Amino acid sequence: MTTTPTLAVKVLRAPRLPRTTLSFAIALGVVAAMTLAAIFAPFLAPYDPDAVDFAAVYAGPSPAHWLGTDGLGRDTLSRLIYGAQTALLGPLLVVVASTVLGILLGLLAGWRGGWIDAALGRVFDVLFAFPSLLIAIMAVALFGKGLVAPVIAMSISYAPFVARLTRSLVAAERSRPYVAAYRVQGFGGAWIALRRVLPNVTPIVGAQSTLNFGYVLAELAGLSFLGLGVQPPTADWGAMINEAQAGLLGGHFLPAIVPAVAVVVVVVAVNIIGEELSDRIGGEIPA
Repeated sequence: MTTTPTLAVKVLRAPRLPRTTLSFAIALGVVAAMTLAAIFAPFLAPYDPDAVDFAAVYAGPSPAHWLGTDGLGRDTLSRLIYGAQTALLGPLLVVVASTVLGILLGLLAGWRGGWIDAALGRVFDVLFAFPSLLIAIMAVALFGKGLVAPVIAMSISYAPFVARLTRSLVAAERSRPYVAAYRVQGFGGAWIALRRVLPNVTPIVGAQSTLNFGYVLAELAGLSFLGLGVQPPTADWGAMINEAQAGLLGGHFLPAIVPAVAVVVVVVAVNIIGEELSDRIGGEIPA
């Protein structure tokens, strides 16, 4: 007996087209604008970010200085644009390094299982016990201030998060029928893991890793604010907030507010993008 599907059933069965929410589009625009500003900073910045002008100390917004100047008369807009280079480069390096390392370790633990999985799990538990910011501060104490030591330390501290997610996905994939089919055909375990399982889990892991970008950006900005990250006179959003503290007592808030708002806006935008990508990609592992 053939029955005609109801309208509700037809709606549920209809393929759903990907939708772009307004917040997602705005977030993409913000990140794209900041990225372009960092890449083309020499062409976009109206002044040299390190150019000192004592005649324009703490000048307010004007046609000459759209966002005013800081305590040394340096153009805030120029330093904001140049600061995007270090503010975005550091988190990008951490996310890429931690994702690659985490995927490799998670793939090894999830595919091999046994004592390898147990040993790596204990290592991950130890790293989870230490906040990434604390590990970065320890690295700065050992190897000196700058961007290199915190980037390496945070890459190591964020890798277990990626590895644990990868491990759970790989363990689920290992029991799927297509893996057994490849084994029956005589393909080796390493080939199946690298050529078939890894491509299936990488999109989900990559989408989740996008969320780490915002966290790392905020933590690196915090290190620079504490004077442990990027060092003056290099333009950096965290360092700009640090240098603007003296002006706050005199009522000069703009040099501190501008980079602080930039950090918050980029972190929120990246989180929106990461959550949207996770919602779209999550659960779409091919069988």
